[in-house]
Amino acid sequence: MLACVTPLHLDAELIAVDKPAGLLAVPGRTEPDCLAARVQAAWPDALVVHRLDMATSGLMLFARGAVAQRRLGDAFAARRVHKRYVAIACGVLDGDAGTIDLPLAADWPRRPLQRVDHGRGRPSLTRWRVLARDARAGTTRLLLEPLTGRTHQLRVHLQAIGHPIVGDTLYGGAPAPRLLLHAAQLALPHPADGRELVLDSTPPF
Repeated sequence: MLACVTPLHLDAELIAVDKPAGLLAVPGRTEPDCLAARVQAAWPDALVVHRLDMATSGLMLFARGAVAQRRLGDAFAARRVHKRYVAIACGVLDGDAGTIDLPLAADWPRRPLQRVDHGRGRPSLTRWRVLARDARAGTTRLLLEPLTGRTHQLRVHLQAIGHPIVGDTLYGGAPAPRLLLHAAQLALPHPADGRELVLDSTPPF
């Protein structure tokens, strides 16, 4: 029996839910349990719009029907959906804010890993801002804003500047029970009438 889902936002066009860390966003090859299946068990018209990594927690949207799915998909493609994440990074970052502009590509011999590739990589841009520093723990709490949507973008970008995310077993983060990366906010045009909808989710760390 699938676990029930409590929506953060629910209306006739879309559903927003919190994905827990460690749960697949969509079905895997051998694992049917996933957030999409749980949402569709309660709302059969729910359709996937975007995904989060299995290790990442936080906000995910589902469209209610094909028309809403197309409109939301178009908004993501046009970069009219603004995403903000909270992460705990290894080390104490210098400066209070900045931008990481490094092209990313699949690391084919080590898939599903991605890597910085100045020759073949796709343009990838991440803004970051320091929320807090913990000198004793040797970590920095960051607000991250991906301006592009590459696979593992935030994880690879932070690794590339020498500050991988705590708990990131793929990219060299310090050990932790989970990846300390959470999709904390989505701001988007509502598919029904285009009005701005801002959704928030409090990080569990």
